[in-house]
Amino acid sequence: MLSILFITFPFFALVLCGYVAARKGLLPQLAIPGLNTFVLYFALPCMLYRFGAGTPIAQLLDGSLVAVYLVCALLMVAFTVMVTRKGRIAWNDASFGALVAAFPNTGFMGVPLLVALLGAQAAGPAIVTILVDLLVTSSLCIALSRLDSADIHGAEVAAQKALKGVALNPMPWAIVLGALSSGLGVVLWAPVMQTVGLLADAASPVALFTIGAVLARSQMNSTAATPFKEYVPVALIKLVLHPMLVGLVGLGAIAVGVPLQPFALTVIVLVAALPSASNVALLAERFGADNGRIARIILLSTVLAFFSFSAAVALLT
Repeated sequence: MLSILFITFPFFALVLCGYVAARKGLLPQLAIPGLNTFVLYFALPCMLYRFGAGTPIAQLLDGSLVAVYLVCALLMVAFTVMVTRKGRIAWNDASFGALVAAFPNTGFMGVPLLVALLGAQAAGPAIVTILVDLLVTSSLCIALSRLDSADIHGAEVAAQKALKGVALNPMPWAIVLGALSSGLGVVLWAPVMQTVGLLADAASPVALFTIGAVLARSQMNSTAATPFKEYVPVALIKLVLHPMLVGLVGLGAIAVGVPLQPFALTVIVLVAALPSASNVALLAERFGADNGRIARIILLSTVLAFFSFSAAVALLT
């Protein structure tokens, strides 16, 4: 267990550094969008491209893995909406609460952390989960969030806007380009690949630092108090129920003959044990949800995940 903590500690420590820097004013709030832009449009796509290009195409087209993870994501969204949509929490807040319960921080934290723990072969299954969450889980929850004030056509429009957002997100395109490079055996010109490598190497530390800064900004800009009962259960659903569900569904699939590799199952269970994706706070703000509640869920899941994720790694490896 101690050896695992030695690996996980620096990742969470970088999140803490970003949080403290923003809280203490060492990093101005106006600078945080610039960090986000660098990570989202430059460093992270290069990291995902490099992992995609170095991963056998068969791993990136694993239908069994997609099916298991997608079923679990849909169940997580349905369950979280069902248990939280009451009182002052209507469709908008319940939907984004469901998104933080079902959408792990795989891109910013999960891929580099799992590669450090399990080796480069962990990148393939983790990248597949990113595609599922970006293409399906996010679009579904954004569509559901519009049911408060619109009919089914309004939800369809919201889903179309969500898909447009996915189309403009460089992360899935970087994965697709990496997969094509892997499948076609394409190798970039050496100076270009060195540039990609430099940006890819910067992705992990800057992304983790940015997560902390974004969480601090969301907390500082939140004016309304949120009762514990409205965010603590969702954080626990994310960290406890999600990995348990993925593990049970995956084992059940293997038992009935689905060709899901045990190693791939281990990776996606650990993906599910990650804290909530920090970019959901930005989506919640954009769509008028209670961003303070969402930020508290993300912050609490990130704090608790240092212990719960390390325990999950100890159990599974």
